[in-house]
Amino acid sequence: MSQPSSQKPLKVAIIGGGVCGLACAVALQRSGLSVDIFEAAAAFGEVGAGIGIGPNAIRVLKEIGVLDEVLKRTNPAELKPKGFRFFSGLEGHELVYEYPMSPDEESISMHRAAFLDALVGVVNPGSTHFRKRCIAVSESDPPANPRRLIVHFADGSIHEADVVLGADGIRSTVRDYVVGGEPGAHLAFGNTMAYRGLIPRAVLEAAGFKTDVKDIPACFMGPSKHIIVVPIKNGELINVAAFTARYDVPIGSQDLAKGTPWVEEVAREELQKEYDGWGPDVFTLLRCMPGKVSRWAVHVVHPPLGSYAKGRVALLGDAAHGMLPHLGAGAGQGIEDAFVLARLLSHPSTTAENVEIALKAYSDVRRPRAQSVWDASLHTGRNYDFHGQPEYSLGSLRTSLQDQWKSIWHYDFEKDIDHALQLLE
Repeated sequence: MSQPSSQKPLKVAIIGGGVCGLACAVALQRSGLSVDIFEAAAAFGEVGAGIGIGPNAIRVLKEIGVLDEVLKRTNPAELKPKGFRFFSGLEGHELVYEYPMSPDEESISMHRAAFLDALVGVVNPGSTHFRKRCIAVSESDPPANPRRLIVHFADGSIHEADVVLGADGIRSTVRDYVVGGEPGAHLAFGNTMAYRGLIPRAVLEAAGFKTDVKDIPACFMGPSKHIIVVPIKNGELINVAAFTARYDVPIGSQDLAKGTPWVEEVAREELQKEYDGWGPDVFTLLRCMPGKVSRWAVHVVHPPLGSYAKGRVALLGDAAHGMLPHLGAGAGQGIEDAFVLARLLSHPSTTAENVEIALKAYSDVRRPRAQSVWDASLHTGRNYDFHGQPEYSLGSLRTSLQDQWKSIWHYDFEKDIDHALQLLE
């Protein structure tokens, strides 16, 4: 997998030390490449409580040899087929559909910080650089042969590399280099708000919550809103994400009101008001949320990028295809990106002279896959919110929920790698 020793190894700079950036760094380092990771914060850290790692991403973690480290940060028994239950959020909480699972559909739901810690534990600490906020990427001047890239940081320092990978999230600076034009041109408000919080399961049950969420995630569905509840930490904590959405305007047509923060703490009562009139378990669930809940204005990459690469610069994760979270598939797509990039950049055929072709091949195979998941996530949110069918009925909703994860979890990304290598050759 690694490059022949007769070649000068590529120097790779990864901008962003979140899940995708670190996964890519680990895969590249274990393939023998020189990697530097630049993180804007003073230490590695993830925003948000839970992360779902589906069967497709589990296969990648096995391939790059970090699954055991991840399992050390949680109960190893958490790696199992979990299923998913869908309930009406209204009076009666009718069970609408129970998603069937097969033995090969193992997944993990765990605390996001714990997952990141697992990656931090295996990345080369000498390759990490903190308080390095990227503000621009440029080519060397005068151009070298082959050309080199210069990463510019807010503190005035620079770094030179053969390849720059932008894993710097939804507000990506590297994306501005790749797409050109006005900064943030492909950044849009997703017409969705997410209220997030953690509840001890014992507190929830003591309050009279009836739905069993100890082992199996659940979704409470209703008009223009839905709530996802996922057990983490061996079922001791329940991760809650309550979504509200607008469907009367297209994504990208309206921004947040000026001065509205993307993330802020709001009173629990605001959330309770949003779900006024819903069923008793929803009432109990929201009553048990913390007094202050975190409200997120969900943003996405839209319209879709024409390419994930420009020259020797490529994007991965949310920087490339930030999507609505309704399938819990965003992190998995970033992990797939990282794996495909690592396989291509470490392949013996890839050199400093043809690395641009390798990155274009990466874009050519990853863009259709990630965009299909982006589209599916949008459609899934509409289904959960009773906007997915012209005529809503429980029967049509059940049909739409069947196999909704099949194409995501069972995708053959090895075929993508083979195709990309053919393009490289």
